[in-house]
Amino acid sequence: MLTAQNKPTGSIVMTTKPLSEQRELLDLFRFQNIDYYQTTIKGNIKGKYYSITVKEIWNGKVTKTDTIFDSSKGELAFIGKHKTDSLKFSLMASKAGKKKLKVNFSLDRVGLYREFKCTTSESYSLRDVGTEMTIEPGKPFYTFAYILPYKLDNGGSSWCAVESSGKDIEQWGQEFGIKHYILFEMNFFE
Repeated sequence: MLTAQNKPTGSIVMTTKPLSEQRELLDLFRFQNIDYYQTTIKGNIKGKYYSITVKEIWNGKVTKTDTIFDSSKGELAFIGKHKTDSLKFSLMASKAGKKKLKVNFSLDRVGLYREFKCTTSESYSLRDVGTEMTIEPGKPFYTFAYILPYKLDNGGSSWCAVESSGKDIEQWGQEFGIKHYILFEMNFFE
């Protein structure tokens, strides 16, 4: 991960716009504890397939990896190679009960809804980690992390301390004692 002073230098760049500029909608999302990002990935992606993979991490270990989207095969192969140098999608996440999280990717022609087991905590937060990554075709990169906070010595909690740590994302659970989190990874490939 990069620090705030550095800009990603890859041939692909991810940008996000959180929530909404409409005050009423923003208030509703906060009240319902819904995280929402409008995302643009721009650069060397024209003529490439792309995939989205989810990694679930419990007690510092990757316990499940699942490809939820692949434009090169399966029932979504009709999407095929990307036709422009820009991909726009939105991602929404929230609790779906005491021990479930729900996540929805809204791509151009496809909606991807998934539910995941989780802790009883109401403190999950969706973080746009891909905006700080160097992204190149053929190399998987993390776009989002749906994480619990790091417990501070003073009794407080911090998501930013985890996100901006520069540590290996898959090691956050061990490094910060985070019981559970989910990583979303994309790849643009030939």
